[in-house]
Amino acid sequence: MLKKYYHQVGAKNFWQYIIFAVFVIFFYLPLLNLAMLAFADKYEAPAIIPQKFGIKWWQFVLGQPSLLSSIGTSFVLAIVVTIVSAIICVPAAYALARFKFKGRNAFMLSFLLSNAFPRMGLYISIGILFYKLNLIGTFQGVVLIHVVNSMMFMTWIPCGAFRSVYSQMEESARDAGASPLQTFFKITLPMAKPGIVVGAVFTFLGSMEEAQGTLLVGFPQIKTMPVQLYGVIMEYPLTAGPVLSLILIVPAIIVLLLVRKYLSADTISEGFGM
Repeated sequence: MLKKYYHQVGAKNFWQYIIFAVFVIFFYLPLLNLAMLAFADKYEAPAIIPQKFGIKWWQFVLGQPSLLSSIGTSFVLAIVVTIVSAIICVPAAYALARFKFKGRNAFMLSFLLSNAFPRMGLYISIGILFYKLNLIGTFQGVVLIHVVNSMMFMTWIPCGAFRSVYSQMEESARDAGASPLQTFFKITLPMAKPGIVVGAVFTFLGSMEEAQGTLLVGFPQIKTMPVQLYGVIMEYPLTAGPVLSLILIVPAIIVLLLVRKYLSADTISEGFGM
């Protein structure tokens, strides 16, 4: 059968389809397994398929006040982090896009430092400072630690978007009598909107899944879904953890669907261009 299909599509297309099929299997098979485990009431080794399906663990998760509160905390935290990060980083991105100065590229590369090293070591050093500033165990401290992780996305991607706005358009608006603020909000900002939205999406999703920084800075006062997921995995059977994992995945899918018109290879590649 494969030999017949090989001759029908040709050698080049055949291997393209094979590579694509392998990619689909490696990418979607874990998600399918996760969904299967989330609805498994009984699953004992060495069985490959759960012996009994149901919603027992969904009832358990949704019936726990602490788990429900962690879901709300995660959403509120992600929204606040996205807003704070945008307020701090978007003006910085505009300045980096419009002004040339020595060390500009080195400064932009410095935003990679939070992702270039193991984060736990970075969090421990930050935690010492937060302890002295009485930010340990506070919502503000968790927001700040999340903002540190989002600065690269909220600076690099909007910076690329601002660079794509021709300065001549801004100059024309100024010549027509527009003030600097009017020019920014009516010309520059709308045209850079796709890049800013993409950066905000990465920030929101990154905040939703951040666990280590939240665990070190906010626990036990601040409990988010990823933090609770650690406890569920350690304290309950294997089939309980996938329920929270799916709850984490669903909002990400919804957000990506809502902003899919802004998510393109060009927008992202322009943002990461130096």
